[in-house]
Amino acid sequence: MIRLLIVDDEWMVRAMLRTIMAAYDDIEVVGEAGDGDQAVREARTHRPDVVLMDIRMPRADGLAATEALARFPDPPKVVVLTTFDLDEYVETALRHGAVGFLLKDATADQMAAAVRSAAAGDAMLSPRVTRRLLHRFAEPSSPHRSDALRRIDVLTDKEREVLAAVGEGLSNGDIGRRLHLSEATVKSHVSRLLAKLQLTNRVQAAILAHHAGLVR
Repeated sequence: MIRLLIVDDEWMVRAMLRTIMAAYDDIEVVGEAGDGDQAVREARTHRPDVVLMDIRMPRADGLAATEALARFPDPPKVVVLTTFDLDEYVETALRHGAVGFLLKDATADQMAAAVRSAAAGDAMLSPRVTRRLLHRFAEPSSPHRSDALRRIDVLTDKEREVLAAVGEGLSNGDIGRRLHLSEATVKSHVSRLLAKLQLTNRVQAAILAHHAGLVR
């Protein structure tokens, strides 16, 4: 079971998220919090695997809470969930340790997939957020392109295909369906290509894919 903590300042949103997440057999909601300070306290008490974190909240916001959680000896994985898809939130949340970023108009299955990906150690971004983030941070240039092409030269053809799909913000399940691979095989490909490229997460891989011209 994936132990999940839900953090949002609106009780109705928390109730909705609890209902949605509790419908999945592999996810257990172990607690709720209405602000960032309470989120940190609840995380210490319940030791969740994943925290579904709102950004704009009173007292301590989700960005401050994410930064505090990252200092835990065994920190939970944080998936930021917000109505705000402004670039500075994405950049700051990722810098503070978030491994996923979803908008509140995501479907229930997309939310569950983000929680599962985070628990498995994978980063997941909303495809819409991925496109905006990469447009800002992955503008191709000649030096970027030549360096990226040199770096991905160590990858197999299949790993390049997987890297291109990661660059589009696709989940492992979506990549598997596109390339006719099992989700476990996709996960193995992602792990190998991250190791070969000396990258720590899918966001860095996505940026490299754009620099290399693998994503149009």
